[in-house]
Amino acid sequence: MPSVMLSAVLEEEPDLYEAFPPHVDPSGITILTDSPPGKKAPLKNFEEIQPLIQQGRKRELKLIIRENSWPINSPVRASLWPALCRQHQHGKSMLDGFYWDMVTQVFGTVELPDKPIMLPPFVEATHCLGYHLTRKGRAVADRVVSVLGYACPDITYSPSLYPITAALLHFMPEEECYHCMASLVASKEKMFITQTKLLNEVTWKTVMQIAKKHASAAQHLSRLSGAIGPERIYADWQWWILAALPFPHLVRVLDCFFHEGIKVFYRVALAILILFHKHTTNQNSEWYAEATKNGVDHAIDKFCRNMPVSPTKLLRTAFTIRALSSQYISRVFIKTEMTLKSKQVITGSRLVRSRSSDNLPTSQSQVNIQMMSHTLTIRERMSEETCKQMLFTLWSWLPVRITMYQPVLLYTTEEHGCSLTTFYVRVEHHEPTLLMIKTCNNEVFGAYCSTRWFERNQKDERGNRQAYFGTGETFLFSLYPERAKYPWVGCAADGRSDEKLSHGSELFMAADSKMITIGGGDGQAIWMDENIRYGKTDRCSTFNNPPLCPSGDFEIRVLEVYGFAGA
Repeated sequence: MPSVMLSAVLEEEPDLYEAFPPHVDPSGITILTDSPPGKKAPLKNFEEIQPLIQQGRKRELKLIIRENSWPINSPVRASLWPALCRQHQHGKSMLDGFYWDMVTQVFGTVELPDKPIMLPPFVEATHCLGYHLTRKGRAVADRVVSVLGYACPDITYSPSLYPITAALLHFMPEEECYHCMASLVASKEKMFITQTKLLNEVTWKTVMQIAKKHASAAQHLSRLSGAIGPERIYADWQWWILAALPFPHLVRVLDCFFHEGIKVFYRVALAILILFHKHTTNQNSEWYAEATKNGVDHAIDKFCRNMPVSPTKLLRTAFTIRALSSQYISRVFIKTEMTLKSKQVITGSRLVRSRSSDNLPTSQSQVNIQMMSHTLTIRERMSEETCKQMLFTLWSWLPVRITMYQPVLLYTTEEHGCSLTTFYVRVEHHEPTLLMIKTCNNEVFGAYCSTRWFERNQKDERGNRQAYFGTGETFLFSLYPERAKYPWVGCAADGRSDEKLSHGSELFMAADSKMITIGGGDGQAIWMDENIRYGKTDRCSTFNNPPLCPSGDFEIRVLEVYGFAGA
């Protein structure tokens, strides 16, 4: 077995048993102290950190969390972790007693049952990691996850949800843990926990893509993977962190994760690859022998379990990786999601379903589509079946997370008049929105707009209004007479680096008091005047689309804009 070269000093603390809740068995927990006392500045306590959270000083908070290597039995996490999670809650905070009301509703009592609790189907049984929870602690984790499943029926596949719940329970009581998990699951600004099979696949393919930034480590892994191929290795990426890392290392990773989101996991995964590469380049090394004898997947798992660096060194390696900004990671993620979604096969008006449970339409989507079809003015002169199939096709193009939200008609020229001012009043604070245009020649086309129209008022560092805004999730579509989707060119699955795209390829949305534009660069994909009466369409660099109607110029018969309740 490879030797463990921990630079840390192992130290048993007398208050170890007092540092954790009663549902934790601390007998197997080892405390790692990264450096001798007095060598570094004193660790921050929660009272020093709390003002940063309250004042929204996120960058300062990020740096403090990264730099403070609190030991695993530090009391700071009992307050810090809930406060970090609360930053991400969406909507109103839960009332005291809400969780226990839910427990009573689901189980009929607040007493822990004697029999095992049936877990929701989105949980992966092989990865229900309990870490150092007692038998009662495991039952508590089961109950929290079950109530989450009851409260969040849209979660269809989330293997990381149980381990993160279990980790939280090491530092807080059950009700607090539920509130933390509910905030992470519902977070809009950052992603923490994937909730569908598709997004789970997107994450490991994102890791595989960004690993190419570090060619030596990625190529080395590919060479060692042999016949099984690198995809099989990367598919287990989150278990390097959640299942294999020693618990003190995992806890320090989670300190940062609860503030910064899943990008921390991406960075730590790359750090593991870099360290693994470093320890396997020598063909005489123990880890190289392990990889060639038992396979690189087993070698990485074993390497993580015997991590040869301290938690501080692991995080330092992760956070000093260059050219790995949040914006870059987000672009790769969106591009990967769009690529995978584009592989759904649509034949004529019929959506061909694959074996993945994430393909649409789900039962909730069918309800949402049915509701939308009843409010749709553009359905005039169309059969009900044609309209429904058209909407099913459109629904299959939306980002997966959006398809579970109920569509709400925000604006229609038929009811609210033809005025850009009214359009902004009714639409500008909603994100995302779906614009659907029917021309006087009965063509139907539009755009999914990823960003609020209010962003037209935002100013840059020099005080100038932004000409264009939006993200690569924005796309164009045509529904009648032809059905076609035109995604951002940065999502094209042609192997081209999105970093080489020209400025004209990232002009998603623009608007002022006189017009609305979607798509730019060598033309405008959709342009509408201030009276929402006339428009024009042309090829543009952002979406590489043809004109959405043959004549190029069009007269608007009706414009409808939908939002998504709860998004």
